[in-house]
Amino acid sequence: MTKAQYKTRQLLEIEDFLKENVNKHVTVNDIILFFKEQGKNIGKATIYRHLERMVNDGLLHKYMLETGDSACFEYIEDEDLNPVCFHCKCEKCGKLIHLECTELSLIGEHLKEEHGFEIDHARTVFYGTCNECRKEGKL
Repeated sequence: MTKAQYKTRQLLEIEDFLKENVNKHVTVNDIILFFKEQGKNIGKATIYRHLERMVNDGLLHKYMLETGDSACFEYIEDEDLNPVCFHCKCEKCGKLIHLECTELSLIGEHLKEEHGFEIDHARTVFYGTCNECRKEGKL
């Protein structure tokens, strides 16, 4: 944060929520619901403003998977510990799965070395069907 910014009570509560949900994807609606359940009313615009500031400060990743989808945010505890991540999105239920897999990083290395193309691991999404939907027969 820059020196001109200060931490309000609401910002601290949002940060605490995100830290409790580290390595999970949350939407603004998830945050609103959490605070409503706690009996706290934090406006959508306030949450968006704080989240965007945290993205700009490098504390959060923001994911926009498809046009019309709500943005997902992920708190970054220590990016150096888990620098390679991918995402899987279930085409049946819409679940977003965060995947830390060094095996998949080989794809990125191959694309860079053999094809001169560098992918953004954090924004790479594989589409398919999650385990739960496959078990329920939603193929």
